[in-house]
Amino acid sequence: MSDKLVDKSCVKFADELAAKLSVPGGGGAAAYVGALGVALGSMVGNFTAGKPKYAAYEEDVQRMLERAEAIRCRLIDLVDEDAQAFFPLSQAYAIPQEDPRRADVLEQCTKDALAGPFAMMQQICMAIELLEEMGAKGSRLLISDVGCGAALCQAALESAALNVYINTKGLADRDYAQQIEADCDAMLEEYVPRARKVLEGVSEEIRG
Repeated sequence: MSDKLVDKSCVKFADELAAKLSVPGGGGAAAYVGALGVALGSMVGNFTAGKPKYAAYEEDVQRMLERAEAIRCRLIDLVDEDAQAFFPLSQAYAIPQEDPRRADVLEQCTKDALAGPFAMMQQICMAIELLEEMGAKGSRLLISDVGCGAALCQAALESAALNVYINTKGLADRDYAQQIEADCDAMLEEYVPRARKVLEGVSEEIRG
């Protein structure tokens, strides 16, 4: 691939997502949405930092901003990493059925392809933790942005999980597949409700 997906304009990225192209796909979209979710947390932190009203949380806000930046950058990187891992898999499916290498190549490419979405899930879980804290300590004027970030991260987490499961489904190494699926299940079980709780808390604060 000649250039990074994340260097494209939003319009161009959406155009390519809609087109008959192997990449970007659901994995890249999940990573990008997760990055947007945590970016909203950063925005809240940046508007909170330095405000006398929130001086008691200044150190916490600065720590959260640093953490959010690392998560956002990692998720942006994963947009392209996901595409780079999927391309060999799409090529592997073209290997003739009679080729004795086909099964092994497909197996390895499939494992490589699920690594990106799995890593996205880990990063998004950390983003949800951050949004929880930002929701408690950030400026109340931007509380709706915390809720929006939580909603995006919930969607991104569930979307990334689907991109793991579609790959584990076809693995011959069932022990490996089941362990990855169990880890994904655990993340979903814990962090989807946590993201939803942030969103519901924000809604209740805004609407009363």
